[in-house]
Amino acid sequence: MAKVAVFLAPGFEEIEALTSVDYLRRANVEVFTVSVPAAGDENFSQSVTGSHKITVIADLTLKEYIEKKLEEQTNAIFFPGGMPGASNLAANQYLFQLATKMDRKGRLVAAMCASPAVVLARMGLLTNRKWTCYPGMENNLAEYCVTEDWAKEVMENSTHIKNVPYVFDNNVLTGRGPGTAEEFAMKFVELMTDEATAKTIHDGSCQR
Repeated sequence: MAKVAVFLAPGFEEIEALTSVDYLRRANVEVFTVSVPAAGDENFSQSVTGSHKITVIADLTLKEYIEKKLEEQTNAIFFPGGMPGASNLAANQYLFQLATKMDRKGRLVAAMCASPAVVLARMGLLTNRKWTCYPGMENNLAEYCVTEDWAKEVMENSTHIKNVPYVFDNNVLTGRGPGTAEEFAMKFVELMTDEATAKTIHDGSCQR
């Protein structure tokens, strides 16, 4: 059974995070929701509040995820968008290292909305790839990558695609925003299972 870790930091986009969790679990994919503390906060709590003040209880904290060595079992990771959720994810050194390892092993790295620009770009995971993000955020990569020089280096040969719900290139899946969460999630399901499973869930949940 495929296993997916979904990382939730304070200020995460609730629709994006929970839509993927819901559909993946319908497909019998094992999903760990993992709470990540805000940048500079050393306290770990399973409770995490999203960008629209919806509080959820994650399955475990990032500390527990690390202690249980769950990264060894993880087939895919997902960074939802939302601000300052994406910034909190980008500031976490462990997640930086984890995403790099996952990419090197050819495992799926997924991100939506703000996170492709704020998180994946800074980590260098968009180099030589097509990708999408929340409209306009592709124009602020020097800010998200800390320096203009680093932004130029990590974004070499990358291509931003506008007006699409998601882009899948190699082992990286990026999505545009909360309104595209359902289409993004169904592509996520397909990648973790197969087309037949995704179609069954699509039809059974009365999607457009």
